Amino acid sequence: MTAPTNKNNIFVDTNVLIGAWADKKVDKDCLDYLFSLTGKRLFTSSLSIAQLVSVFQKKKDNAEIKTIVRYLLSKFTVLSFTDKDIEDSLSIEGADMEDNIQYVISRKFNCLHFITNNKKDYNRFYILNIIAPTQIRVIKR
Repeated sequence: MTAPTNKNNIFVDTNVLIGAWADKKVDKDCLDYLFSLTGKRLFTSSLSIAQLVSVFQKKKDNAEIKTIVRYLLSKFTVLSFTDKDIEDSLSIEGADMEDNIQYVISRKFNCLHFITNNKKDYNRFYILNIIAPTQIRVIKR
């Protein structure tokens, strides 16, 4: 049985992190707003960090990527995933495997809010409050 969600736990998807450092204003503004909240816990996954590094390998130099990752480590609790999480994600039908893994990781840590640019990919996960960066202010201070 899954533990109840925690209204103070917020999971941020890979695409928002990448967007913020690819000069996508809405994603940068979203993160700035999240960082200003008190009493909230921000989470992302080790999968998200690895994907961000992979995307930026050909766009940024290693020093800049390291600076971004260090900054993320200072702002987020980075959740690792296990082979069991991958196994659990295999049982979810009709979805992108990466999305399934992110969902399983976010649920393991009882996140209620899930911030993503791909809301439609998470619509079947009713236990989550799926929020686009443009709607971030629904999370109150």
